[in-house]
Amino acid sequence: MNSLNLPSWITGMGTKALAAPLLIIMMLAMMILPLPAFVLDIFFSFNIALAIIVLLTSLYTVKPLDFMVFPTVLLVSTMLRLSLNVASTRVVLTEGHTGPDAAGKVIEAFGHFLIGGNYTVGIVVFVILTIINFTVVTKGAGRIAEVGARFALDAMPGKQMAIDADLNAGLIAEQEARRRRTEVAQEAEFYGAMDGASKYVRGDAVAGIMVTIINVIGGLIVGMVQHDLDFATALKNYTLLAIGDGLVAQIPSLIISTAAGVVVSRVASDQDIGGQLIGQLFAKPQVLHITAAIIGGMGIIPGMPHIAFILLAAVLAGGGYVLTKKAQIVAPIEQVAEQQVAPPEMEEATWQDILPVDTLGLEVGYRLIPLVDKTQGGELLRRIKGIRKKFAQEVGFLSPPVHIRDNLELRPAVYRITLKGVEVGTGEANTGQFMAIDPGMVTGPLPGVVTTDPAFGLPAVWIDSSLREQAQTMGYTVVDAGTVIATHLNHLITTHAAELLGRHEVQQLLDHLAKDTPKLIEDLVPKLIPISVLQKVLQNLLIEGVHIRDMRTIIETLSEYATHTQDSNELTTQVRIALGRSIVQQIFPSGNELTVMTLDNRLERLLMQALQTSGPDGAGIEPGLADTLAMQTEMATQQQQQMGLTPVLLVPGPLRALLSRFLRRTLPQLKVLSHAELPETKTIRVTSLVGGQS
Repeated sequence: MNSLNLPSWITGMGTKALAAPLLIIMMLAMMILPLPAFVLDIFFSFNIALAIIVLLTSLYTVKPLDFMVFPTVLLVSTMLRLSLNVASTRVVLTEGHTGPDAAGKVIEAFGHFLIGGNYTVGIVVFVILTIINFTVVTKGAGRIAEVGARFALDAMPGKQMAIDADLNAGLIAEQEARRRRTEVAQEAEFYGAMDGASKYVRGDAVAGIMVTIINVIGGLIVGMVQHDLDFATALKNYTLLAIGDGLVAQIPSLIISTAAGVVVSRVASDQDIGGQLIGQLFAKPQVLHITAAIIGGMGIIPGMPHIAFILLAAVLAGGGYVLTKKAQIVAPIEQVAEQQVAPPEMEEATWQDILPVDTLGLEVGYRLIPLVDKTQGGELLRRIKGIRKKFAQEVGFLSPPVHIRDNLELRPAVYRITLKGVEVGTGEANTGQFMAIDPGMVTGPLPGVVTTDPAFGLPAVWIDSSLREQAQTMGYTVVDAGTVIATHLNHLITTHAAELLGRHEVQQLLDHLAKDTPKLIEDLVPKLIPISVLQKVLQNLLIEGVHIRDMRTIIETLSEYATHTQDSNELTTQVRIALGRSIVQQIFPSGNELTVMTLDNRLERLLMQALQTSGPDGAGIEPGLADTLAMQTEMATQQQQQMGLTPVLLVPGPLRALLSRFLRRTLPQLKVLSHAELPETKTIRVTSLVGGQS
């Protein structure tokens, strides 16, 4: 309930949220408004207390990020001291002629008790404190913060990779990984902020010297000119006040500088500074015994302070004795504990130790992790889902899932695609850049890293995003890094479709078809043919790029001819004839005219004779004939492609399977069709004759 009728924007804020604005307003007020001596005493006391709190907090922190607000504290405490300097200077110059307590009891105490009222001693002490603060503590802490910031930034990629590796390996949850990433980023920001904040403290030390000199000179002028004091009296009064004021500000500054050095110089551990000092500095009794012997030896030298040295040696020797006794008591207990806890026996090997090989795998370097990380967008994950869906719709079965993992052995921007654990493709994708692919009709070159399209081997170049529109205008096909990987993966999945169709996928396909036509599936498998023969027929079709979407026609054809033969090659031939219309449609999407190549009559007769003597596999084809066939077909294929036509070789039915297997390795783009596979509604136009020049 707002009993004080404060504005709602104030009541909505907590007390903690108001602390910082009030502190800033207070510092501005000290610079502008005159403050009585009593208020100055309160603020000086608060400044000293704040410095002690900061030092103790830094000593009890376990890691630097536990005191993440420290750079801001440095800035605020520095501004607080400067504000106090301004306020005290005003009081010293206006009221300094009245006596040493003109600026409050705190300054008077520092002027009398700490330096004995002697301004010469005060100047020396003040200069020494300033030199220690400026050249030793602050400079060292600033250097450590600078190096720490550099190392933290250099180590960020490696730490991020380690976090991602633990996440992908399942060692940590996604929430823990997000927390660790935030901590790594905060650590780098902390050291960077400490590097900058240390400059405030160094500037504060310089400002303290200048303010003290100005106070002395200004006090002499004010005291002698305005208040008619003699030189000795003015020098004594104003110098003592100025030195007291400087010491009041410089001692808290030295304390906070020490705290800054403690925070940035400590090594990460699960103990605070006190625990580390006691546990590491006074942990070895041998060290204490040797030190006690050296100090005791110095104590018996004539002229040395015997009592101090011998007393300290006795304390050190006693501490070493206590540690030795403690170790003798703890050691047997630890030995008994080790004997009681038997070492775990090595577990026997089980079948669980055998990990299955991923059918399809994608391994990426650490720079490509954002493409496959859900928390960072992971656009490649969405594209892979689209690839599998498109493949299932076009080819006719669902490919195995793609297992993605990071591989620190790969170069940062390299990816690798594996099939059953074996690499089938690799490439490089530069995130933040675009690949400009030359389809063969560009108007000029582009600046960038020259490369090759990993999917189809076309010349390409990696360009900056600013050149994207220019590249498209020049005729380049421009794609991003994710599209490069997705296109390569899609090409390899389509190329190796036959290997992806395993027995499990065939069974899933049959189960899916049985939902609509259970009787048709039941009559074929396993009554007429085993599932292995069906798998081989489907693989034969996929090897030659024939889609198996029309499973109804495939099943019906196999049901018709399976009673006559169980040979998968013969059954594949009959299925191709039944699928002739869809095969031709797949090669020639539009038009009724089919532009094809055919064999010369003489070459055709020779091949038929070789087929009769060597069998259906064609292993006995004479080498000279094989070379002629390969050379002539390659020349004809190049002519077809130069004319912008799809290379299709039309041959008699008995030769189709033989020529398809023979030419597939050297001419993967060539399609071999038989006369029986062509629909009657299509018109044939022969554009080239293979073997006509031999």
